[in-house]
Amino acid sequence: MSIPQSGGGPIENHSQLAEYLADGCKPADQWRIGTEHEKFGYCRDSLLPLPYEGERSILAMLEGLRDQFGWSPVEEAGHLIGLTKGKANISLEPGGQLELSGAPLESIHQTCDEANEHLREVKVIADRIGAGFFGMGAAPEWTHEQMPLMPKGRYKLMDAYMGKVGEHGTKMMRRTTTIQVNLDFASEADMVKKFRVALALQPIAVALFANSPFFEGKLNGFESFRARIWQDTDKARTGMLPFVFEDGMGFERYVDYALDVPMYFVYRDGKYIDALGQSFRDFLAGKLPALPGETPTLSDWADHLTTAFPEARIKKYMEMRGADGGPWRKICALPAIWVGLMYNSSSLDAAWDLAKDWTAEQRDQLRLDVAKHGLQAQIGGREVLDIAREVLKISEAGLKARAIPGAGGLIPDETHFLNSLQEIVDRGYSPAQKLIRLYRCEWQGDVKRVYQEYSY
Repeated sequence: MSIPQSGGGPIENHSQLAEYLADGCKPADQWRIGTEHEKFGYCRDSLLPLPYEGERSILAMLEGLRDQFGWSPVEEAGHLIGLTKGKANISLEPGGQLELSGAPLESIHQTCDEANEHLREVKVIADRIGAGFFGMGAAPEWTHEQMPLMPKGRYKLMDAYMGKVGEHGTKMMRRTTTIQVNLDFASEADMVKKFRVALALQPIAVALFANSPFFEGKLNGFESFRARIWQDTDKARTGMLPFVFEDGMGFERYVDYALDVPMYFVYRDGKYIDALGQSFRDFLAGKLPALPGETPTLSDWADHLTTAFPEARIKKYMEMRGADGGPWRKICALPAIWVGLMYNSSSLDAAWDLAKDWTAEQRDQLRLDVAKHGLQAQIGGREVLDIAREVLKISEAGLKARAIPGAGGLIPDETHFLNSLQEIVDRGYSPAQKLIRLYRCEWQGDVKRVYQEYSY
């Protein structure tokens, strides 16, 4: 979840809303890669989730990272709720999931080094306090009541609202994690092309990264239960956005969509003001019930954009949101596959050729099917596994064309970051299927083996 946005003055005319998005356009030589990854923390002796406060806690983790590794504190109402260092930040998801939102970097080599350094720092502090961390799409056995809500005003409001708009919203908040990559676009036309590829192929990423077959201590019948949870979180702010594929798509069309997403809050003077279900259009007209007579700033607009949760979304950059949380290699693989597809024009064209004939109904059905069937789902008579092979070839070609070396020139390009995904398509089944096989055989039905074998 995002931290409060800042730096935007009053909105004086409607055109500023689209201009805010368009201000993100950058020439290709300024395109960057921002990788985000979340993880679950637990107490090593009890295997229960870390509470917010105490000797073994989220607060102890944040304080340790602050004091030993030079992170600056972010506080809300007297609570330490995040950290910053340069252009990176560490934040808390609602159930205490620890998230690194990485700095905008030039290469996947750099973003992988960043992830490695972050996990090293986390392990130092976690070992000291008797904690552990692991990445999966959904908490494998913890219940809602066992996962504390973090002391952030935004989450208190959302928690109360989620139960009114979908069956699984509170599960999403407290018991899921993801890996995400944020990428740039050059122009409105480039944004539209990338957005269509991002949405159409997001289910392929869901299948490749599916890593959440357990919930509340048993098999749940899905390969990505996280993806299933998002299907019934809040239909007013989730989904595949069919309008993106229609004529006339552009920044203004996305503004129209975002304006119709019901509000959560307005952030003022360090506090979140309840605007649940209210309209940003009314806010623009000075008729918001939460703040009568007041009109929004661009900071309010930036905050509101963070409350839309489609499979891919735009702000001043584009976010790929489909992957389950997972082990270290997957943190590097997620930006690799999307950079290879998006940051080379030939690869972007080839990626669109794969998906351009799919209908809105097929895309929606695929989103549903991959959550349950993973790489064995189908679209247009083709198995997702077959499509994933092609996607990886296209991405590999894009990374080769970038030809950005690593390790002081010893590694010629970024293609090796796709290796963990290539292994998946070569064996023909997802990480979730591997977990299911371990659970049924080697683990003899003991979900707790996850902590032993999947911690960082």
